[in-house]
Amino acid sequence: MLRFLGVRHLAVIDQLEVEFEPGLNVLTGETGAGKTVLVAAIDLLVGGRASAELVRTGEELATVQAIFETPDGREVIVRRELSILGRSRAFIDDTLVTTGALRELGASLLDLHGQHEHQALLNPAEHLDLLDVFAADADARAVVAAKYDEWRAATDALERTQLSEREKRARIDIASFELQEIDRVAPVEDEDATLAAERVLLSNSDRLGRLSSDAYGLLYEGETAALTSLGVVWKRLADLAELDARFVPYLEHRGEIKSRLEDLAYFLRSYSANLDASPDRLQAVEDRLAVIERLKKKHGPDLANVLARQRALRDELAALEADDERAAALDARAGEAAAGFLMAAKELSSCRQRAAKTLGRALEGALAELAMLQSRVDIRVRSAATASDRWTRSGIDHVEFFLSPNPGEEVRPLAKIASGGELSRVMLALRTLAVSGQPGRTLVFDEVDAGIGGRAADAVGARLQDLGRRYQVLCITHLPQIAARGSIHFQIAKQVRSGRTLTVVSKLDQSGREAEIARMIGGTVSPQVLASAKELLETRKPSEAKAKGESESAAGAKAKGKRGA
Repeated sequence: MLRFLGVRHLAVIDQLEVEFEPGLNVLTGETGAGKTVLVAAIDLLVGGRASAELVRTGEELATVQAIFETPDGREVIVRRELSILGRSRAFIDDTLVTTGALRELGASLLDLHGQHEHQALLNPAEHLDLLDVFAADADARAVVAAKYDEWRAATDALERTQLSEREKRARIDIASFELQEIDRVAPVEDEDATLAAERVLLSNSDRLGRLSSDAYGLLYEGETAALTSLGVVWKRLADLAELDARFVPYLEHRGEIKSRLEDLAYFLRSYSANLDASPDRLQAVEDRLAVIERLKKKHGPDLANVLARQRALRDELAALEADDERAAALDARAGEAAAGFLMAAKELSSCRQRAAKTLGRALEGALAELAMLQSRVDIRVRSAATASDRWTRSGIDHVEFFLSPNPGEEVRPLAKIASGGELSRVMLALRTLAVSGQPGRTLVFDEVDAGIGGRAADAVGARLQDLGRRYQVLCITHLPQIAARGSIHFQIAKQVRSGRTLTVVSKLDQSGREAEIARMIGGTVSPQVLASAKELLETRKPSEAKAKGESESAAGAKAKGKRGA
């Protein structure tokens, strides 16, 4: 659950702190007030893409911080910093982490559903992923992807042996030229970094020699050297220890300290004596780095890519120069890889076929709750086991959603017949069906009400209100029917202070909610509209009896789980 969100210097937000609560948290406000920026802040916390354009004008750094509460009651503090130079840093409990770690943590705590997400339904190519979110085993998909890569690599190697002699010779000439270019330089791993470090030493050899000689003299030579003075210090401490035992522990370490300082002195002396100040060596390093940089520009961007390209060219030449026996072996390997891919892909396809039926029935039930009564859903999974040109890393399946929103009509492709409001409700139903049953999860919906109104909006609000009984829900909305169902209501507003625009978020009390919902209903707050807002809030508030029953049921299940454990 997202308990606290703090934002500084992000777009139109100067400084903002919001404490969210369990249940349905609704956020409303005029268009352009900064609601989308708030969602962008949450997206950054779960590993979203950072951009320097998000940093507020005139500031150097934007910061987003949140406190999440895990299902076991533990608090996790997440922070993301974004500089005006485009660099970002991420922290979990004040430990520096990668954005990948943020995404992994975010996936376990939060689901973020952005604006216009329902547009994915208009592209049948996206339907396979939508089905897999609900049904497919991630491990099974990973196996299929790996088998596909193996088959594709074997097929590519085979195809290179089947080129015409003229094409083969031309390709051999090009690959040989590129390989010779790299082989002449003969780079080794991390050589550029090693040479760059050596260049720094060679370029500063005079200064390094002077500093090391000075340090050696101050430490070891002369009556005022540190080691000579330290002998006097130890004598004084010995005298002190005879009078006060508290000095004894310090005397016990004098041998170790003296030994370390002598080691340092010997190192400084040998360092200064062995320092390479050769201009010829510096020129050789510069020349070598220049050659490596040319290779990196052509085959890079870094040396690891150059070395990978060198290996790939050798493999390609070996394949191009293969004889008939080699071609036969490649053909056999490609056949085995294809068989392995098909076996894994067919298993995944069978899982999808079963899941499509289950999801179709569940989606019909969810749409009925969203004022799309008697809708029929048919999720069709067509396999292309025999058409290798249609195989992908996702398998052999093509998935498309079909819908009949009205009784008596045949199901037709969803992308061709659904209205914007229907698409929004289908996507909402899909996303809520795919939510994990783990308690304490946070669901964020950014303007899920696109294209709907009236009875459909009320049904969507009821669905979100029901989700709020099981999860924490944050919903940005423009519809009063949805806002009235919130257990907590935040108003997002835009203000101008000292000539700068900034966004503020306020938690509304009952009278504030009435005024805000009146604004959403009529634009201006008149006594008549205010009365309608009060009535809407009264009729849409959650049933206390139902909420109490569900709370007791959840508590009982939790206690039963503890007893079972």
